Amino acid sequence: MLQSHGYNSRELRRQSLQHGVVFSRSKPSSPPHFPFRARVFLRFNFLDHNGAGNQRCTAPSVSPSGHGSSGLRVSLGFKLQCHSKNLVSPYKISSNRGKKNKYGGALPSILTSLESGDDLEKTLTSVCENLSPKEQTVILKEQRSWERVIRVFEFFKSQKEYVPNVIHYNVVLRALGRAQRWDQLRLFWIEMAKNGVLPTNNTYGMLVDVYGKAGLVKEALLWIKHMKLRGLFPDEVTMNTVVRVLKDAGEFDRADRFYKDWCIGRVDLDDLDLDSMTDLENGSSSAPVSFKQFLSTELLRTGGRIPVSTNLGLLDRESSTQKPRLTSTYNTLIDLYGKAGRLKDAAAVFAEMLQSGVAMDAITFNTMIFTCGSHGNLSEAEALLGKMEERGISPDTKTYNILLSLYANVGNIESALMYYRKISKEGLSPDTVSHRAVLHILCQRNMVQEVEAVIEEMEKFGICIDELSLPVLMKMYVDEGMLDRAKTLFDNFHVDSELSSKTRAAVIDAYAEKGLWVEAEAVFYRNRDLQGWKKDVVEYNVMVKVYGKAKVYDKAFSLYKSMRHHGTWPDECTYNSLIQMLCGGDLVDQAMELLSEMQAAGFKPQCLTFSSLIACYSRLGKLSDAVDIYQEMTRAGVKPNEVVYGSLINGFAETGQAEEAFQYFCLMQECGLSANKIVLTSLIKAYSKVGCLDSAKRVYEKMQDLEGGPDIIASNSMISVYADFGKVSEAKILFDYLREKGLADVISHATMMHVYQSNGMLDEAINIAEEMRLSGFLKDCASYNSAMACYAWNGQLHACGELLHEMITQKLLPDIETFKVLFTVLKKGGFPIEAVTQLESSYDLGKPYARQAIFTCIFSLVGLHTFALESCEVFTKVEVPLNCFAYNAAIYAYSSTGQIDKALNMLMKMQDQGLEPDLVTFIGLAGCYGKAGMIEGVRRIHSKLKYREIEPSKSLYQAVIDAYNNANRKDLAELAYQQMKLALEEEKHPETRFGDDDTYESEECWESLAEDEGSESHVDP
Repeated sequence: MLQSHGYNSRELRRQSLQHGVVFSRSKPSSPPHFPFRARVFLRFNFLDHNGAGNQRCTAPSVSPSGHGSSGLRVSLGFKLQCHSKNLVSPYKISSNRGKKNKYGGALPSILTSLESGDDLEKTLTSVCENLSPKEQTVILKEQRSWERVIRVFEFFKSQKEYVPNVIHYNVVLRALGRAQRWDQLRLFWIEMAKNGVLPTNNTYGMLVDVYGKAGLVKEALLWIKHMKLRGLFPDEVTMNTVVRVLKDAGEFDRADRFYKDWCIGRVDLDDLDLDSMTDLENGSSSAPVSFKQFLSTELLRTGGRIPVSTNLGLLDRESSTQKPRLTSTYNTLIDLYGKAGRLKDAAAVFAEMLQSGVAMDAITFNTMIFTCGSHGNLSEAEALLGKMEERGISPDTKTYNILLSLYANVGNIESALMYYRKISKEGLSPDTVSHRAVLHILCQRNMVQEVEAVIEEMEKFGICIDELSLPVLMKMYVDEGMLDRAKTLFDNFHVDSELSSKTRAAVIDAYAEKGLWVEAEAVFYRNRDLQGWKKDVVEYNVMVKVYGKAKVYDKAFSLYKSMRHHGTWPDECTYNSLIQMLCGGDLVDQAMELLSEMQAAGFKPQCLTFSSLIACYSRLGKLSDAVDIYQEMTRAGVKPNEVVYGSLINGFAETGQAEEAFQYFCLMQECGLSANKIVLTSLIKAYSKVGCLDSAKRVYEKMQDLEGGPDIIASNSMISVYADFGKVSEAKILFDYLREKGLADVISHATMMHVYQSNGMLDEAINIAEEMRLSGFLKDCASYNSAMACYAWNGQLHACGELLHEMITQKLLPDIETFKVLFTVLKKGGFPIEAVTQLESSYDLGKPYARQAIFTCIFSLVGLHTFALESCEVFTKVEVPLNCFAYNAAIYAYSSTGQIDKALNMLMKMQDQGLEPDLVTFIGLAGCYGKAGMIEGVRRIHSKLKYREIEPSKSLYQAVIDAYNNANRKDLAELAYQQMKLALEEEKHPETRFGDDDTYESEECWESLAEDEGSESHVDP
């Protein structure tokens, strides 16, 4: 199977929906005091992560002491009951958080001047002198790029009165970290230390945040270790940041452990195996950076230290405990436990919030709703929505987006669309996530009209389709065959914005699934005439997949050769995809060349790559080459899997080399690999080749113990084994069982039909053939060939003609096996052997219209004259020269339908082209003349035979005899018959050759014939 690591539309769709449920951290706020006690019942109707059943139990608090909270009862269903109405927050949480605060004084005009001025330094000089540190901080924070932040900061430092402070450095370091400018960040960290500016909790929290969001999880945690060495204990914001980074990296247990350690005043990262953690940026744990290595860099060898006396006081906290007080911390913990599947712990955090008097916000409920809903508890999610409103917290757009996505994931499209509509009903505005989610829901179900309605609504409000939705929309249009609409959508989108490589790859992949390589190519090569045109390797890889699916291997190989010329180098995926594609097309020599290039480029082929080559060699019967690849694979340290052994075992079994097949089966078992159904099926074939029926039966019986039992391939193989040993009754029992269970497929029927044919049970074979036709099993060339062969074997030639017409109607291109059956039909139908030989030769040589000529003759022979004439017109109406075989087929077709004029017209066209009539032509003409009663024409052909102007032929004599009989000249038919006997006898015994005066028919006889036929028109064949 062709593999591509490029992004397809399905992957992009999944990613975009996941992005739709992102919870931002709320701003720290002082929680109000709650002078009351609350009782909360939290029930879960599902098993917790430890496998707890439905028993009632007390949910533990996640407090550092580890004791359960008093007054909190939890059973395993999620229903929220607040027994005090006083729990409503004293203030309503605004859903419009994050808006920029309005600045007073001269700051708005200064910011406007900086934004609009062309010369930043000149503007700074004119408006930014004598600012307070706080005003300088605001100006730094409001810059739109990291470059501008640095330029503004450098200006401030150039002022005589400027005093370096940690807040300004925090702003600069954050801007550089968000832009992933790590070298510049290091330099400013060094400068910060030289200026005697000590990092604070905010500094470290910010560094953990930017490194974590960049996917550098190990480095983020090393900042905390560095913080510990400097004697700083993380505050709650920093702790929350660390927990969030670990959560986002999937390190749920470590996040939980860090939080609980913090609660008891301890920060201990020594038990965290940092070197084994995977950075999200590269997805690999290769080249780990240890703590010692990290500290040895200039980044952490500089910077001031807090005095030792202060250090001791800061880190000596293990004697006391603390609880989080920030809403954002609780939100992070709920999300952590929810994503870890620890639903009871999430519920306990939620309850702890209530009891601790920490204000809840929309993010709290959004997170809980997502946690419940994503674990299949949609009713509890709905209940939480109600409780959210009871507490005076208005649902925001994200709330409805979450519910929309949750219902979409379970296929409840009506509820999903209801929440989409509810966004507008509640006076909120759908955001990008809302539109993306609803478009994905509708596109997945190919609901084109509904999609168009949503797009029209978006356009009315000036909202554009986002980039992540484009591939999904393209796929829907392509799947529905609306290629023009897809192209228009892509063109319009491309005008408005430049697409990322990932999105273009997904669009190309949408065409790939339908084999539309021309349309995919248009997307790939778009704007290639522009200077600097370059594609990412992921786009090349998906394009290789497109060509592979369309089986245009030469284009794929040419694309690979052109990559470097455009500045893109193939990666491991490129080589793997190409090798697998070429192996799928049996182009193993080219695949081997690529394997050598891949290894020369420093890439190590994976098991799948070797497996493709081994399977291809085995399929082609080149087993020695397959073994060579296997040995190279083991030398390279790549462990073979079941597919590798299965290919080798099957290859040897197919070629009758049972001993070698058993050898690799033993090797497979020695490697600890279990035999799958494919391997066991190959063993059945191997035992059949060596005549071990009982062993084959034992293997088949062993497959009964596998999950699902023997598959249909194994069962069909067993039927074939029974057939080889003449066990018709056993084959019938197994076939009847498969048919009764509804498992019998086209191979089962074809195999059973062969069993009956081989044993002379023609009626039973015909019944199977009829069953195949009625059951709709005739869907490909192989199935049609089997059925036609059965009918031909039984002499039911008319049925063969009907099946051939069905094939052509269904646009199934007859293969070489089909034509073998058709030539058999012609021979069994009494078609002249010379004509059959001529048609076979034209087919083998690939002459133009050879196939149509054969179809024409078949249809004419079996009496399907309408089909014959349709087929004949395919080549008789073209304005190109034809070969003799085509004219002969046309003469035969027109003659069979009594259209003598058209038949003779074909003769004249043939002569006009400079072609002389051959033996097959004379055979056809004899039949034509006979049906028209044109005795003179028959006599002239007969005369050519008599005087040996035409080489004597039994077929031509028989045609002449039939022509005389059709013209009701039995006497001449008898004369021709006697002459045929003498001619054939002469061929057997040349020494008894008769002279002209020894023939018993006299010249007088021929002269009398001429007198009788004097009134006939002259025809010169």
